[in-house]
Amino acid sequence: MTGTAQRWTRPIPAWAAPLDSTALHDLLERVRGWQPFDGCALLDDVAAALDDVFPAEEDTAQLAERLRAHLARLATIAVASEAEQDPTAAQLVLRARTLHADPLPCGRQEAAIAHLRRLGWTANELHDRLVAIRCLKEAA
Repeated sequence: MTGTAQRWTRPIPAWAAPLDSTALHDLLERVRGWQPFDGCALLDDVAAALDDVFPAEEDTAQLAERLRAHLARLATIAVASEAEQDPTAAQLVLRARTLHADPLPCGRQEAAIAHLRRLGWTANELHDRLVAIRCLKEAA
């Protein structure tokens, strides 16, 4: 071997940012606002919705919003992990989206409790299915 080094004659292109500053700022805000999936919180809210003792009337709306958020997150996880290829998971995602869009019935507590139970059952079944097809780890 000789001591001569080869010189590269090709120019190296200058680095260019993949996104402009506005898009990078938006991405940063999304990352800052991201919260990991909390399976224990999901199970706590499902238990509260399905319990024999009904939640207090003033807590019903908050519980419904938390369950809707769980359904939205589970549906997003199912889509991102391509779980919709599983027919059962696809049906549960469709039901989750439908229930997510339904408002909490006002006026009658019995109708609100029935809606909470549908939200809870759907969240629980979708969570169980995603665990069964290995899209999620089982929550303790």
